[in-house]
Amino acid sequence: MDTDSVASSRPNRRTFLKAGLAAGASVAGTAFVGLPALAEREASSSITKGDAAILRFLSAMEIIETDLWQQYNELGGIPDAEVPGGTPASAYVNALTQLDGDMPQYIHDNTEDEHSHFDFINAYLMSKGAKSVNLDNFRRLSSSQAPGAQQIKRLTNLMELTVDTSYWTRYRSRDGNPDLGDSFPPAIPDLAKGTFPAIPRNAADLTSDFHIQAIANTAGFHFGFIEQGGSSLYPQLAQRVRSVEVLRILLSIGPTETMHFQVWHDKAGNAKPGTDPTNGLTFPDLNNDPPPVHTVREDVQTNLIMPEPTAFLKRTFPKVSIIRPTNTTNAARDAFDGLKADGLFIGQHDDFFEFMDELARQADAARRGF
Repeated sequence: MDTDSVASSRPNRRTFLKAGLAAGASVAGTAFVGLPALAEREASSSITKGDAAILRFLSAMEIIETDLWQQYNELGGIPDAEVPGGTPASAYVNALTQLDGDMPQYIHDNTEDEHSHFDFINAYLMSKGAKSVNLDNFRRLSSSQAPGAQQIKRLTNLMELTVDTSYWTRYRSRDGNPDLGDSFPPAIPDLAKGTFPAIPRNAADLTSDFHIQAIANTAGFHFGFIEQGGSSLYPQLAQRVRSVEVLRILLSIGPTETMHFQVWHDKAGNAKPGTDPTNGLTFPDLNNDPPPVHTVREDVQTNLIMPEPTAFLKRTFPKVSIIRPTNTTNAARDAFDGLKADGLFIGQHDDFFEFMDELARQADAARRGF
């Protein structure tokens, strides 16, 4: 099947509207009754090249997320029949539960959600005769050597992260919006200055009290970093899809990413202040220590976990509480570049980056149009 074209049976929108207008009010009611049939016809057709490209990129990103969340779940979550593999490390679990007593359950559920996302998107692509995505050939990174981690090859590296915590101040800003060219300082400056583990790398990482707490704190802020990306990516790419059914998929999955983000945004604020004795990584007391440079107290206040109203579209409009960013320009490329800058793929080969960059290029080239 040619997945680059829309089935010829799809009604022409302009003709449909012209016919409805010419027919007058009595026929307008009949046209309205016919809309379910239109949706049913669309649901059974092929999808456009652009829609398939967007879904393939999202599937790849969800596979990547599943890979990293699986590693978190093995050592800090709840391995079970729903999310199998691994044996939690008690010292790591204890450190994570300093952020919230339900952290293992939340990690488990986030892992299962991401797996369901790529599994569904791939199945949908195949149902339309389009290519699905498989990244198994790129599983070449080593696992943690900590007791409990599965010794299998990975797509992602959680042991050398440079975590961008500017999402924290961005969502508290009442003036700034990245879509309007604004930038934001990190809430935890040290996490942007080096590479740090977010899971224990070996048994030695489990022996020092604040060292393992710093690893859990890093994970807590990394959780939020990962999920804020999905919160933006789905509405960004939804603006480029053509099919109503594909739009429905993005509008149905995207909000779950935002639900994840708000959970992790909340829990990261409970990170224990202190300094890792092994590397100097410092977590400030966000509510009491002097705020980072170029911020005010409200920019890092830990209980401000709902998006503060800010500028949107034009600064002349009233401020509004929104997901940010949602600009569609280079959305896919920027999302993948953000993961690269995070250190998530340290050790990956060029062929992986070439594959993902091409998926991102095709997704960004998609246009809504009719």
